[in-house]
Amino acid sequence: MTSQDAPAYPLIRRAGLNGMLVSFAGSLSEASNRAALAFRSAVEAQALEGVAETMASLASVFVRFDPGALPHAVLEARLQELLAAQDWSQAALPAGRRFWRVPTVYGTELAPQLAEAADAVGMTEAQAIDSLGAARVRVLTIGFAPGQPYLGSLGPEWDLPRQTGLTPMVPRGALVQAICQFVLFATSAPTGWRHVGQTGLTLFDPDAEAPFALRPGDEMQFEPVSKEDFLKHCTEDPHRGGAIVTEIGA
Repeated sequence: MTSQDAPAYPLIRRAGLNGMLVSFAGSLSEASNRAALAFRSAVEAQALEGVAETMASLASVFVRFDPGALPHAVLEARLQELLAAQDWSQAALPAGRRFWRVPTVYGTELAPQLAEAADAVGMTEAQAIDSLGAARVRVLTIGFAPGQPYLGSLGPEWDLPRQTGLTPMVPRGALVQAICQFVLFATSAPTGWRHVGQTGLTLFDPDAEAPFALRPGDEMQFEPVSKEDFLKHCTEDPHRGGAIVTEIGA
């Protein structure tokens, strides 16, 4: 594709019979994710009759709607008007965001791929723990499994590719790393990302009033603790594993 053929962003496209996709870039960046989160919040605030659901991904917003109540052309026009209202890459992030400080054990048999990841970026295990534990990352989007966040961005030194093979299974609460991001696992599953840390945080509880613990735009820091302290947190606080949550801006 030449530069003349490249799409101009932001871009609105129809997605099936009842979807509209608003994209702010072809890949993740701080600006494109900020735009997606802010724009999705603004669409929600419009409370358009016929809109059933909105979702923000890394750099896009999906709007699911009833075309019988809200024709495609009408929704597209409303979205265009909203896009023109401001530079969304500079928009404020949505209100109601929270900061999660999550006790995390790095390495040991609980997170056995820390040493591999550290070696790949040219760090000792202690240096890797310091680097990963100091990172304050944003919930960029939630997906793949119920309540499961993609978190970033880490520094460029952590631009590691995924593994060429699969780790057969990581447990719920596993903190895994690749391509300048973390993923925090909502349930046990196989993965191609490296298991570098372990938390006791429950991300999805279908019986709770708010089934998803996290919201897109929340921020998180995975603070290093010893294995002994980690196990103590999990015993005393089995749902959150000792995580401390505060309102951002409060």
